Amino acid sequence: MINENIDAVIFDLGGVLFDINYQLTSQAFINLGMKDFDKAYSQAKQNHVFDEFEKGNISNDLLRNFIRENASNELTDIQIDTAWNAMLIGMLAFKFETLKKVGSHFKIYLLSNTNGIHLPMVKQMIEMNTPGMSLENHFIKTYYSNEIHRRKPDTEAFELVLNENNLLPENTLFLDDTLQHVEGAKKVGINSILITKELSTEKLFSKFL
Repeated sequence: MINENIDAVIFDLGGVLFDINYQLTSQAFINLGMKDFDKAYSQAKQNHVFDEFEKGNISNDLLRNFIRENASNELTDIQIDTAWNAMLIGMLAFKFETLKKVGSHFKIYLLSNTNGIHLPMVKQMIEMNTPGMSLENHFIKTYYSNEIHRRKPDTEAFELVLNENNLLPENTLFLDDTLQHVEGAKKVGINSILITKELSTEKLFSKFL
């Protein structure tokens, strides 16, 4: 399934390496008084405010205020952050072993749509569950949307990774669990595969593990 010309792999984070469940955050906000939260934010689409938050163009406080404006109850920062982070499940230790082995055969990079509330918690959860492990130590370079001010599926996000690392799109493989992101990578000529429950990264790279 992996073309012989592939020499670089760009990984998504949530849903590919780090387990997430969007429904948990949706339900948490519904419980806090936002009955239509899933209409504003989901894996498939989201309100432009969340897009800008993921690009780092909106601060944590502005995002919290937007949520307060759309909730029927007055919410504290802690309530909002806890509900927002409810989707974060964790990263299993064997995923780091997968990255080490894949990284011994390919140049590997991370490109993640994330934000100023999720990212610190993700790093904290990884350190708590697998002390001494970090994403930065397993990739040549990590790209977080809120730090690069670009997000998938916009072509600019993929072009940044390609250009900064002198990667040829036809020699690069992109892995993501969201269809529109896979399609976005294909627009710039990157080989792209949708990761699913049936096709995990371990199954995809089985001959290298």
